[in-house]
Amino acid sequence: MTERLVVKRTARAILLDGDPSGSLDMFLIKRTKPGEAPYWITPGGGVEPEDATVVAALHREVSEELGAKVTDVVPAFVDTVSHSLHHAAHGVKVQHFFVCRLASMDLSLRHGPEVDEPVGTYEVVRIPFTRAGVASVDLVPPSLRAYLGTNIEGVRALLAPDLG
Repeated sequence: MTERLVVKRTARAILLDGDPSGSLDMFLIKRTKPGEAPYWITPGGGVEPEDATVVAALHREVSEELGAKVTDVVPAFVDTVSHSLHHAAHGVKVQHFFVCRLASMDLSLRHGPEVDEPVGTYEVVRIPFTRAGVASVDLVPPSLRAYLGTNIEGVRALLAPDLG
C-alpha cells in the first residue's frame, strides 16, 4: 500500500476528572446539528499553523471549547481516516487522542468558532468513565469508542502516579 498524504491533523482530549484508582468521569461534547441525530465527541480540533506542537493545539482547543485547563497529558490513541480538504486535496486525517486530567473548567470562558458561530449545539456532558458510560452515548469516531471499550483499565493506568 502506498503512503497517503496527511491533509489534516487533530488533537483531542480523553478528558478525565476524579481518582484514577476510583471513580472517574469523562467530559464529552454532545453535538446536535440541524436535521441530524446527535453524536458525542471528545473536546479538541484541528492543529493550526500557529500551534507550536500537537499538544499546544490540544491546550488551545480545550480552552476554546470548554474554558478548561488540563494536566498530565499522555498520548493514548491515534486514528487515521480518509479525508478531503476543501474538496481538492485527498489524503488522510490523523487524529491524536491524549488522556489528560481536568485541572479547571469555566464554561463562561468558552470562545472560538464553536461558541461564536455555532452550527447546531455544543453541550458539554459528563459521563462515567466506564464501559457502560462509554457505551451509553454515540461516541465518534467509532474506532475511539471501540478502543475505550476494550482499554478502560489501560487508559486509567496512563494517569497513574507511578507511570513516570
